[in-house]
Amino acid sequence: MSTDTNAETDDESASNCGSTSASETGTEAGTSSSSKCGASSSTDGSSGSKCGASSSSSSSSCGASSSDDGSDSREQEVGATVADFDAEPGQLTAVGLGPGHAEGMTERAKAALLEADHIVGYTTYIELIPDEITEQADEIYDTPMCGEVSRTEESIDRTLAGNDVAIVGSGDPNVYALAGLALEILESKGATASMVEFDVVPGVPAAQSCAARLGAPLVNDTVSVSLSDHLVPMPEIESRLHSVASENFTITIYNPWSRKRRENFEKCCEILLTHRDAETPVGIVHGAGREDEQVLITELGELEELGESEIIDMTTTILVGTEDTYVWDDRMVTPRGYETKYEY
Repeated sequence: MSTDTNAETDDESASNCGSTSASETGTEAGTSSSSKCGASSSTDGSSGSKCGASSSSSSSSCGASSSDDGSDSREQEVGATVADFDAEPGQLTAVGLGPGHAEGMTERAKAALLEADHIVGYTTYIELIPDEITEQADEIYDTPMCGEVSRTEESIDRTLAGNDVAIVGSGDPNVYALAGLALEILESKGATASMVEFDVVPGVPAAQSCAARLGAPLVNDTVSVSLSDHLVPMPEIESRLHSVASENFTITIYNPWSRKRRENFEKCCEILLTHRDAETPVGIVHGAGREDEQVLITELGELEELGESEIIDMTTTILVGTEDTYVWDDRMVTPRGYETKYEY
């Protein structure tokens, strides 16, 4: 399911599509396939990008040069620019894989992956793609967790070198995912919006795939909030929670829990309870559509204590009902408002 989550940028545990363990977060160079995208390589002996674009001697395998002072490898500068490539750029497609099983992928997503020369993605996401698709690709390039910047740049370098490239993610590319990052990196490399043919293939986000397992909780106005403070400071997340909880939206909570972020989840529960009754229905879906799927409907007042249980982790999405949401026959229902105008 969508880690749209996000989730993949967190420091530990899995995204909503599942992820590698925290022990893998320290490296971004451990890719399963070296780049062979055909750009002209430097001849000065420097260790440039494997895409052939020249970069600093401390560059990652995608051409994103890391700092020389030993700082966090996730804080990178763009290595190659458009001037380093002399090929006609290919097409770059951001593909949403949906909930994480082959049946949840759209036909358009499958077609886009089959048409791509190279497929780039987070290791766990690559593993979600059916073998009959990955076997057709010329190259598969994957990185472990926290390699999102390096592999996004890798996908762009491969595209600038003339290949048709698909960069994949769970859920939808525009929901806590890499479609925006791809455009930002393209701009930082000196490209124009029309230089590379860029397309987005949408997928089913976690909010929708989890709502389908719970009944009909999202049929009225709704918002999504991620509890991961890897990219957004926690005070800003808290402010957003106060705002949306007070306005009676249904709320989808992404990235609710990791062992290093207990306080974020606890604070979220505290804020929600300042605006909503403890009896407010809450739906919890762990690993939607996967072998370890779990579904639970509970009440807001019981949510915090579930933070220590196996049902809530980074593969979990939580849906918090409104003051109108109710539970009927083990299904969450948020009225759209038809009952105020029609008799039925």
